[in-house]
Amino acid sequence: MTAPVIVAARRTPIATAGRGLRAVTVDELAVRVVSAVTEDVRTAGVTTAVDDVVLGNCTGPGGNLARVTALAAGLGETVPGVTIDRQCGSGLAAIVQAGQAVRSGDAALVVAGGAESASTAPRRQHPGTASGSGDTYERARFTPPEYGDPDMGVAAENLAQRRGVSRDRQDAYACASHARALDARAAGRFDRELVATVGVTVDDRPRKLSPAALARMPAAFVPGGTVTAGNSCPNSDGAAAVAVVGENIRADAPGLRLVASAVVGCDPRLPGWGPVPAVERVLDTAGVDVGEVAAIEIVEAFAGQVLAVTDALGLDPLGADAGLVCADGGALALGHPWGATGAVVMVRLFSRLVGGGAPAGTLGLATAAVGGGMGVAALVEVVR
Repeated sequence: MTAPVIVAARRTPIATAGRGLRAVTVDELAVRVVSAVTEDVRTAGVTTAVDDVVLGNCTGPGGNLARVTALAAGLGETVPGVTIDRQCGSGLAAIVQAGQAVRSGDAALVVAGGAESASTAPRRQHPGTASGSGDTYERARFTPPEYGDPDMGVAAENLAQRRGVSRDRQDAYACASHARALDARAAGRFDRELVATVGVTVDDRPRKLSPAALARMPAAFVPGGTVTAGNSCPNSDGAAAVAVVGENIRADAPGLRLVASAVVGCDPRLPGWGPVPAVERVLDTAGVDVGEVAAIEIVEAFAGQVLAVTDALGLDPLGADAGLVCADGGALALGHPWGATGAVVMVRLFSRLVGGGAPAGTLGLATAAVGGGMGVAALVEVVR
């Protein structure tokens, strides 16, 4: 067995649904990042052929997005592809699966990530429904009926209430996420990871917010609740991918070694809790304390959910750990292309740690909550 190492990581700009990337199909988004990381891995000196493409996607047109992308990216007819769906954790789960293939020796180089186009996602209709009747649905069930099958906004509201996360804290975290993203964009910290797409070169959502303005926004999902449009992520378009190679062939390219990963289940009624047991399992497997981790990226679907998770892990992203958790902002500010965001957080870790010059041995952590009551997490270590 050989340790899997991420040696290249790219993403498209993230656009709010209906804006800059509204006419770009999900496979076109995926081709951009798969092509970019393939070029990057060659520049890094790795000459091994791509063995597979693994992509996450939630609401695309169906079929095998990864195979379509591999062919459209010019990787050749012999390169297969597999598309997976772990909802908001899909992109990170794809990277975990790629790492497992490399670690086992079944593959030497796998391109993995995710893509989502909320703008072009088809509407779905049950069989037997008269065409044009309007009897369509936006998503498949997350759970059987007996578990309530909560929408994510309602579930986030329930989790915030259960864990005592106040409206003020949620709004403050949302403001911080946007401010961090604006600072990162102005400082050029996103530049190395972005792949310009149809003329779009920057993320369109980050903006200056104030707690006072957010405080005036009404509850979005539950009457009288604390979760609003302002402290929630938007539906978005975007893609992200990484190149995973074996330690034995990385040609001294700096990167992130995949140390440990986990996918776990939790209460389907509180899916936002999933990162807690997933992170705990990863840290336990690696024999590492969260205090030893230098950078953490969590999919910021809802501020209340992020704070419930960080509270449980003993982290304070609005205080002492502001430079640790989503230090350049997250999905609240950048946007949430569902099948891609789990890969976006790994791209962010790559930029923060490898691109930022962190020394060998520095640890990073990526995690996401998943609809249906799951969590996925991966611990990585800088190699040089």
